Amino acid sequence: MIDWSTCPAVECHPDVVSGAWVFRSTRVPVAALFENLEAGATLAEFVQWFPGVSLEQAKSVLEHAARSSLAAA
Repeated sequence: MIDWSTCPAVECHPDVVSGAWVFRSTRVPVAALFENLEAGATLAEFVQWFPGVSLEQAKSVLEHAARSSLAAA
């Protein structure tokens, strides 16, 4: 499981989206990025569809997930 608490691009508050990890200063769940990418969307499309999320935030989340996966291996 990924520890999102060390990723500066995301935040979690109990009163925002039921406490799910979201992109900082948005209500867009981090899970939405992975769901859209799995469905075939590009990163550019994702940030276009969710204007509150910057390309830098999305890249940071992907990099954090990759580092976490490598650390767990």
